[in-house]
Amino acid sequence: MVTLPLEDLDVELTASTAGPWQTVVWNDPVNLMSYVVHVFREYFGFTSERAHTLMLAVHHEGHAIVAEGAREQMELHAAAMHDYGLWATVREAP
Repeated sequence: MVTLPLEDLDVELTASTAGPWQTVVWNDPVNLMSYVVHVFREYFGFTSERAHTLMLAVHHEGHAIVAEGAREQMELHAAAMHDYGLWATVREAP
């Protein structure tokens, strides 16, 4: 077995949770727009205006970024959206 000194290794270490990360809510043919506004207000605590703006983005653009931060927190948000019946994913911010 050959052992190389650590300084001889050319390794780039990056955390798998490098970020920031985003929670994205996607449009679906099932949920009413008023329900999406309700979820955004209840779960995220958005104002009525902010929730409505995000809902319109979901409706017209097909998706909206509803949160950004640490990966673990974004995964919790996505899971909560699933619990409400919304389609959500997590992605690394560009």
